Amino acid sequence: MRNIRWRKSLFASIVLVFALTTAACGGQPQGNGEGQGAAEGTQEAQKQKLRLGYLNVMDDAQTILAHRAGLYEKHGLDVEMQLFSSGTDLIKAIVGGQLDAGVLGFSNALSWLDKGADLKIVGGAQMGYHSMLVEQDSGITSVEQLKGKSVASQSQGSTADIVLNGVVWKQAGLAREEVTMQYVSPAVAIQSLASKKVDGAFVFEPYASIAKMTYPVKEIYEIGQQWPFPCMVVIASGDIVKNNQTAVYDMLDAQKEAIDMLESDPEAAAKFITDDFITEDTLTKLDGSTVPAEAVIQASIESQQFNWEITEQDIARMDEVASFMVEQGILTAKPDVNTALDLSWQEQQQE
Repeated sequence: MRNIRWRKSLFASIVLVFALTTAACGGQPQGNGEGQGAAEGTQEAQKQKLRLGYLNVMDDAQTILAHRAGLYEKHGLDVEMQLFSSGTDLIKAIVGGQLDAGVLGFSNALSWLDKGADLKIVGGAQMGYHSMLVEQDSGITSVEQLKGKSVASQSQGSTADIVLNGVVWKQAGLAREEVTMQYVSPAVAIQSLASKKVDGAFVFEPYASIAKMTYPVKEIYEIGQQWPFPCMVVIASGDIVKNNQTAVYDMLDAQKEAIDMLESDPEAAAKFITDDFITEDTLTKLDGSTVPAEAVIQASIESQQFNWEITEQDIARMDEVASFMVEQGILTAKPDVNTALDLSWQEQQQE
């Protein structure tokens, strides 16, 4: 076992992973074939080829798990996985024809549909999870108490930023101008909180679970508990939806199987994907004890809800977020969310 000292090394490792993710933003393939699925008898030439983009975040766990566990192969796909550092870069690759599909925030699809891009939301992935963390001894127990203070979060215009302004601050009776924002990566957000450079950090998984297990921080708000919404969805190019529906359906079949594992057996799922998020075997707590990296990732999986369906309630939430995007100047006009959807695979599953 390799132990690490949190304050000196852990986030250095995570930032390195984040940097490597950034280095892959040009669309370089990240390799296939780690998993040994049930497709050994299938000839490579018979498999559908698919170029799939993903982000190295727990929100994309079903994509990563389907790859690592060989589920894409099992469902007859030859997938070229491409790693990106942001949903913005990922969706640009779909729009530009370098990718066929990806799992990312649905707000990205609305932004590009507003520009006339040919895209479709073809399936669900993960319900929104963003945790507001503060130091345990800060005296802060509610979002309202962040008035006049500083918070680190993702970049302006990101899904996190949209719901932070459209939901979190509004629920707390705060105007966005009453909080000083620092827009940084999740790893840097946690570092900034730990070094008291900010008063709060609004982060997703696995950063929230890592911080809560190894730092004296506490969660005062989690948007998935207070305002459930379908943060992450499967977005495909209009071209592949029109011309290769079989590949789209096979991809969704594999991701559905991955979601079933994440929901029913997070311990098994964590064994496949831990190395994608934490490069060490164990993490060292402040008291000197250690926690296995797989346990941290299992806790991160269990904190969230993965769902391959997009329900009528989800569509209503998407519509609300579209309104926020207009209010925040991200969209020029509110779109009809239904025009962005192609739920034919889902309808087939529900028959």
